[in-house]
Amino acid sequence: MKEITKDMYIGEVLQMDRGLAGILMNAGMHCLGCPSSQMESIEEAAMVHGFSSDELVKQLNDYLKSTH
Repeated sequence: MKEITKDMYIGEVLQMDRGLAGILMNAGMHCLGCPSSQMESIEEAAMVHGFSSDELVKQLNDYLKSTH
């Protein structure tokens, strides 16, 4: 299983598992379907939305570990 890193694009992360969308939306990323958001890294999105990219990456990877 591939691990998520903060330099991965949101679109790439969503292709791994659609269930990750809920975690991203809970973090304030409500525009996941926007074409420009698909080419934004987790780190960039975290900076724009004012939260820790490290914490978000941990949540995303914890989800993947629990479901795969």
